[in-house]
Amino acid sequence: MSVEELEQEPFSVHEFVERLAWKTMGATARNTPEEFDPVILHTAFEKMIRDLKDKNNQVQRKIDKLTTECKDEEKRHWNRIAELQKKNQSLYTGFQTLDERISYVATKVVYLGDQLEGVNTPRARAVEAQRLMHYLGEFLTDEPLTSPVLVDPFQLHLTADVIQKLHLIALELPVGGRFDIARQKIAEKYDAVERELIGEFRLGQQAGDKRQMRKITNLLQHFKSYGQCIDVFITECQKGAFKHNSIFDDIVPLCVETNKLAKAVFSNSDTVMSKLVQNLFQGSIQGHVASRLENQSDPEVYLNNLYDLHIRTTKLTFELSKACVEHEFKLGDSTFLNKLTRSIFAQHLDRYIEVELQSLRAQFTMVLQHYYEKKDHVKRQIQTGGIYELKRDIQARIGTVTKAGPTIENFGGETFLSQEVAINILQDTRNAFKRCSTLSSQSDLASNAIKIFEVLVQYLVLEHIDYAVELGIQGIPLAEPKFEPEIFFFDVVSQANTLFHLFEKQFTDSFIPLVMSSQHHGFCMKRKRELREAMEAKIDNGLDRSINAIIGWVRYIFATEQKKADFRPESEDAPMHLLSPAAAKVSKFMHSQVKEIKNSLDGKNVDIVLGTLGQRYHRLTYEHLTQFTYNSIGAMLVICDVNEYRKLVKEEMCVPLVTQLFESLHALCNLLVVVPENIKVVSSGEQLATLDDSVIQNFVQLRADYRTARISTRLR
Repeated sequence: MSVEELEQEPFSVHEFVERLAWKTMGATARNTPEEFDPVILHTAFEKMIRDLKDKNNQVQRKIDKLTTECKDEEKRHWNRIAELQKKNQSLYTGFQTLDERISYVATKVVYLGDQLEGVNTPRARAVEAQRLMHYLGEFLTDEPLTSPVLVDPFQLHLTADVIQKLHLIALELPVGGRFDIARQKIAEKYDAVERELIGEFRLGQQAGDKRQMRKITNLLQHFKSYGQCIDVFITECQKGAFKHNSIFDDIVPLCVETNKLAKAVFSNSDTVMSKLVQNLFQGSIQGHVASRLENQSDPEVYLNNLYDLHIRTTKLTFELSKACVEHEFKLGDSTFLNKLTRSIFAQHLDRYIEVELQSLRAQFTMVLQHYYEKKDHVKRQIQTGGIYELKRDIQARIGTVTKAGPTIENFGGETFLSQEVAINILQDTRNAFKRCSTLSSQSDLASNAIKIFEVLVQYLVLEHIDYAVELGIQGIPLAEPKFEPEIFFFDVVSQANTLFHLFEKQFTDSFIPLVMSSQHHGFCMKRKRELREAMEAKIDNGLDRSINAIIGWVRYIFATEQKKADFRPESEDAPMHLLSPAAAKVSKFMHSQVKEIKNSLDGKNVDIVLGTLGQRYHRLTYEHLTQFTYNSIGAMLVICDVNEYRKLVKEEMCVPLVTQLFESLHALCNLLVVVPENIKVVSSGEQLATLDDSVIQNFVQLRADYRTARISTRLR
């Protein structure tokens, strides 16, 4: 094994020793311990150690040699650097000397240039003046022009330069004499050159020759017709540019393409682009708007067209502003596009709100009129107030005496409220609010929105909802009816609340955002609250009348159907009925009314109305029962009657207070059948504990055996 293995990578000492031992001892020594000879292995290790030492000495001598060579090379390198530094210093000194020499020569050259220019400029001016005087001389004679520069059509650019200068000279010539003819001829030639240049410009634009167009615009900058050149450019750019049905879709691409050409042709391309946009707005767009808005016979169509056109124009201004940033051109100041838009729509926007209100009134009037005609109803003047109420009460009293009360018109249950009508009105108003937010100026936005809101209030709230509620109130039967009352007011309340909720939703969604930041916001909230309170007051009045009519009919049933003999039959052998006739009629009637109330009303209104009706029903029932005297059989019958009333209240009204009242009334009725000895105990029960002792005492006195059984002494 050689020491060259030390130079192999990677090198492992452990593997090197293992290989040395394996090669020295062989495979048999590893398998057979008896053949293992440590002396041979020791000798091999000693030999390898000597070889490694020799190798180490050899490597060390090589390292020393390389170190010496490296030091010698480093010394030679530093010597070369020192020499280069000396040469660099010498070159830097030479460069400074040369720079000073160049500066000196440059100063001399500039001085000589100034001297030459001072001599050459007057000479050039003199040559130019001589040339112009020569051309002017031709205009002073009566002979035709002969100079090629003035007559050769192929030298039009030189002609333009000369004529422009001669035109300025002609302006300084004295008036009168032979100069007038020259001035006139120069002016004619000036106009002819202008026309030819503009013609060449048009041809160049049609051919797409930007270089030719640029040369002509540079010449025409000094002519009076430079603006005319821009007009020709704008006109030519628009030819064939409008390819879509709507001109609004073509304007931005037209401006982007024209801007590229304008930058290549004109030095003042932003001015050209501003004039192009102004021409488009005051020409194409204004003509399109005028044609669309020319027919104003139908205000709704007119307003929709105005809104659509204004939206499209506003969107166009936004896209143009965006294009200005993306394609690096400028259109006037920051208000340039807004002023153009305002100039197009000014005459329409100034009278917008008048047309809007007129259109809304006409549409709402037509909608309501069509609805009432469909119902075969003629709107009438509603009489309200204290005088009308007094008149109605007097008629009711007279009717009680004459048995012919005032005529109550309920229109067969028609509520005269329509969701379709309300939705149509609200949809038109929503569109009006949307138009108002776009077409009104910021200063007029809130006031215009309030005007639209007041129209909505007038026709929807007052002339439809409020009118229907008033009709519903007048159709409520009197408080002392002689016939079973038909009460349709609950349907009116249900539909009126539904329509008013739709009104409130639009108030919040469409109207309030328009006045939120104005000083009118508080007024608008107050106005809506007053409308709600006014309607609720009328509904409360109508509900109270309806409950009075219901209670009045129950009172009438009790008065006409309930006999004293019902609760004090003369014979105990008389047939026993489960309910008295009066109780059967009352329960049937009350069941129908409670069902109608629950079907028509919702939310808290149901609980409030049923609670009020239930309390009055309980008071009437209690007062009615205290008018009779009860024997044992009659007491059983009245308990059955009250149980029927209680069942209705508990299962259908579902108002805890009313249920408790009828539970107490039922408990009072039980006192009519309790044996005298137990009355004291029963009257102290849980259901009667909350009642005053006088109430219990008065009710017990209704027993037929109150005196004979000495019940009063038992209650002490």
